[in-house]
Amino acid sequence: MGANWAGLLIAVVGVAGTLGAALLTQNRADRTKRMELRAAAEQRHEERGHAEELLRAEQARQEQRESLERRRTCYITLNTASRQYLTSMTNYLYALQRGEDVDTSLKELEACRLAYRDSYAESQMVVPDTVLRSSGTAKKRLNSAYGKLRKYGAAPATYADELAALEGELHDEVWPYLGALKQSMRADLGVAE
Repeated sequence: MGANWAGLLIAVVGVAGTLGAALLTQNRADRTKRMELRAAAEQRHEERGHAEELLRAEQARQEQRESLERRRTCYITLNTASRQYLTSMTNYLYALQRGEDVDTSLKELEACRLAYRDSYAESQMVVPDTVLRSSGTAKKRLNSAYGKLRKYGAAPATYADELAALEGELHDEVWPYLGALKQSMRADLGVAE
């Protein structure tokens, strides 16, 4: 009976070993498959994160390009309007001194002043603080000169000396601030000297 039991025990151990080996093999295969799936999921997650990072970087570059273009357009408008405003003041001053085309020059001056006011208002919403400071200083100079010009223009014969002095003030006290404004706008746009 001992040999029968030994044979039976060997058969049971053999069957258990065969079944156990199959289970271990399947368990290892499942674990390997789970590890492969996890690694693939992690790689997809990393790739998705990288793609999102690239997309954010591209969006940031696009926003920078749009901001630069918006500022550039604003600067062109502001520069043109401020120079036309000052030129119209000068033309009005000369018209007052000559006594010719005063009404036409005044209408042109008012149109340029309104265009400048609109472009300045737009710039307040678009430009950075450094340019806004230069713009504000130039605006104060322009408006001060405009106030004097309108005051003296009410009675040009009475203020002949003041009108003559105002011509120098426009040249020496206003144009340099428009030049400084232009330089700050160019610097913000990255335009080389």
